[in-house]
Amino acid sequence: MKKVLGITLLLMICCWNVGIAQEAATPKIAKKVKWYTWEEAVAANKTNKKKFIVDIYTDWCGWCKVMDKKTFSQKKVAQYINANFYPVKLNAEQRESIIFQNKELKYHATGRRGIHELAYSLLNGKMSYPSIVYLNADFERILISPGFKKPKEMIKELSFVAEEKYKEMTWQDYQNGK
Repeated sequence: MKKVLGITLLLMICCWNVGIAQEAATPKIAKKVKWYTWEEAVAANKTNKKKFIVDIYTDWCGWCKVMDKKTFSQKKVAQYINANFYPVKLNAEQRESIIFQNKELKYHATGRRGIHELAYSLLNGKMSYPSIVYLNADFERILISPGFKKPKEMIKELSFVAEEKYKEMTWQDYQNGK
């Protein structure tokens, strides 16, 4: 009985050690979106061209926070974004200027809160939060997508842009399966 117990214990220890070794040898796949600032993404794009996904949010936007927690935190969404895009978080009300293409884009105190020129430009002045803006590697707008998205909806939208389906059909036709 002692022999059987000893052998069982030895086998358990060996299996446990093998599991640890396999886990250490497995490459770590990102479980979170690696967000860039606008400037970081633009700089990275100079050496490795990719499309951009720009999450335009505000600090007071409840649905923006829900999207961070329920959508962007999903492993499949994060992996897809990290593999295919430069993900940028852009606070539509940030006060710091952004230098882009030798132009200073600034915050403007208007209305109750104010707005940043880059957010205004990316959204064509239609300020709605959260909003996702997709750009190609040359900073040409592909799609403006306002509102909260569940993970499944987000993956569909991401694949529409990453796989360049927008060159063949509209977003509405893609959504409807045409």
